[in-house]
Amino acid sequence: MKPRVVLTLCLCALALLAAGCANVKPWERDLLAQYGMRPNRDPLTTATREHLWFSREAANGGRAIGGGGCGCN
Repeated sequence: MKPRVVLTLCLCALALLAAGCANVKPWERDLLAQYGMRPNRDPLTTATREHLWFSREAANGGRAIGGGGCGCN
């Protein structure tokens, strides 16, 4: 490769990596820690999704869910 192409690729990669960094101020952290920002904010939905996932994936064992790949307990 030509040195100019390599340099351009390196600069583009560096720009993409630098764009993903963000400094969060302490007073801005409360917005990120709100209840609606949590991925598991609804325990019933989380439990239902895990049950459906692990009842389909018989090879994974399941998290305290009895039964095999059929979905029955």
